[in-house]
Amino acid sequence: MDKYLGKRLDGRYEITELIGVGGMANVYKARDVIENRVVAVKILREEYLDNEEFLRRFKNESKAIAVLSHPNIVKVYDVSFSDRMQSIVMEYIDGITLKEYIEQQGALSWKEAVHFTVQILRALQHAHDKGIVHRDVKPQNIMLLSDGTIKITDFGIARFSRSETKTLTDRAIGSVHYISPEQAQGETTDARTDIYSVGVMLFEMLTGRLPFEAENAISVAMKQIQSAPIRPRSINPAIPEGLEEITMRAMQKDLSQRYQSAAEMLRDIDEFKRNPTILFEYKYLTNEVPIDGKKYSQAAGKGTGKKKAKKPTKSAKTGGRFASKRPSSNGEEEEEDNSIITILCGIAAAFVVVCGIFILVMLKINNPFATVPDVEVPQLVGNKYETVRTTEAYQGVFTIEVISTEFNKDYEKGVIYDQNPKAGRKVKSGTKIKVKVSGGQKMITLPSYISQEENEVYAKLKELGLHYETVEVYHDDVPAGYVVITEPGKGGQVAEGDTVIVKVSKGAENKMIDAPDLTGLSLEDAKLVLEANKLQLGTVSHEPSDKPEDVVISQDPMEGQEIQQGGKVNLVVSYGDRELPSVTLSVKLPRIEGLVKVQATIDGKLLHEELLDPSEVRTWQPRFEGEGTAKVQILVDEKKYQDYTIDFDEGTYDKTKTYNNDFE
Repeated sequence: MDKYLGKRLDGRYEITELIGVGGMANVYKARDVIENRVVAVKILREEYLDNEEFLRRFKNESKAIAVLSHPNIVKVYDVSFSDRMQSIVMEYIDGITLKEYIEQQGALSWKEAVHFTVQILRALQHAHDKGIVHRDVKPQNIMLLSDGTIKITDFGIARFSRSETKTLTDRAIGSVHYISPEQAQGETTDARTDIYSVGVMLFEMLTGRLPFEAENAISVAMKQIQSAPIRPRSINPAIPEGLEEITMRAMQKDLSQRYQSAAEMLRDIDEFKRNPTILFEYKYLTNEVPIDGKKYSQAAGKGTGKKKAKKPTKSAKTGGRFASKRPSSNGEEEEEDNSIITILCGIAAAFVVVCGIFILVMLKINNPFATVPDVEVPQLVGNKYETVRTTEAYQGVFTIEVISTEFNKDYEKGVIYDQNPKAGRKVKSGTKIKVKVSGGQKMITLPSYISQEENEVYAKLKELGLHYETVEVYHDDVPAGYVVITEPGKGGQVAEGDTVIVKVSKGAENKMIDAPDLTGLSLEDAKLVLEANKLQLGTVSHEPSDKPEDVVISQDPMEGQEIQQGGKVNLVVSYGDRELPSVTLSVKLPRIEGLVKVQATIDGKLLHEELLDPSEVRTWQPRFEGEGTAKVQILVDEKKYQDYTIDFDEGTYDKTKTYNNDFE
């Protein structure tokens, strides 16, 4: 499992998915929890963290890339450098690469190819203006959105994919199908290097093919240096000739004959877009013989070697292409051609002789005509490697090579769990059999996960290579969603791939219980009984009675009634024989005739109720006893009439609200 998945980088980027794996870096999809947006995080691979020069360049280049701001360049939001990780946080692009699009469509229409190329060139010109050369322009590094917008990615990283020496190796020329001749030779590169790569991409978009292909990367690179590409119109005649000329000029091997900037190439494309039948005046004649080891094209009117070539004639039938060179009257050119042919013939003859000698020596050493008997590959899987290694039947017949030793829960330590070739195949005697040997089960000692948030625990278990099964339980002390315990618990050992039981709290169980009998108990004793039954004390009110002071007179809910565990019980306690303060209200009744029911409640409990005729009794005076303050509400015919607040300690009351009922 990737070690970054599920982690939060720099306290804000939550890594959710690995979306790209490259030779230099891995790219992850992440969520920026501060900006609440999806981003892409590129993290430098660990094998480059020990190269101080590389780290310095990566850091400086990353800061330079961050200054780029163009609609066709992926935005860089943040960079991070530490001893353990180097990362760049970028805009997340939901699309496909241009390479994938070309593979899906084949050759693109010239209008579509021009549309993409214009966007690429505008982005590159912006970068070049900032002093940044991409050096790895290729369709794999260009994202295509559903609306046809282009986004260039991977600025700066490609420049470091060259080794510190300038050896022409597969490692040094990673994007070999798109690199310029000067880049393939390890020479100094500039903005014109990117122009060459754009030319190769334009060629590929128009034809559906790459201009140079071979069996290996070095052969492709040599073609980039020495060979002239075929004309795109020879593959796809529908390509306008002017666009072909633009493509070929961008791919000129001689830097001076190539477009000198992206802006210059854009100007020619703009001219072509205005007039697709336009023909430009920069056609090139490619020499058939390399000069100084290079097969660079020469511009019209420019010299090759020490002698200045004559101005070639134009052919009307070819639309302005150069005609073939003819010998001069003094025969100098003919002599030069003959001398070249003589040299080539000598080289070819020497090559044939050397090859012949080499073949004879190899035949003598290897004797390919000798017959080697076929033998059947034995079944090694399931056997101890030490046993196989010392088995005499295999000595001199097979070479047993251990290619890896890894943990494997299905095979004991030291047992072979894979082999190549497989058992039963017929091979020649002396064949090497590559085997993988089990290191046994990887055992993991569990830490304590008690009281940790369940999702965090799941992520930690996944990182250890473990599965988990969730069991929900009630717990009075552990909040819902947090781990109560794991099985095995702290210090327990499990094998990689095993399942750990994770018991997660659902919170306290909401059980229903019978209310205990609290009447006759003192208030303090009643509190203790409630606590023992996991109940809470609700409101406490006082009433006069013949019971001693602070003895419970009544309760709500009553004894035996069901109440949810953790619920509240309201109590009424005795005042004893002491006299309580009293307050009498003067309530002016509404002007209505006939009998009405007048009621008074105190703190929600009905205390007074009378039938009165307001035309005869204008003022009603209910009396209340108590301590502290209380809220009184007056109702007329069960409709809210007035609210009062009584202060028994002060012996006063205030009318706080009159309801707008149609009593008058």
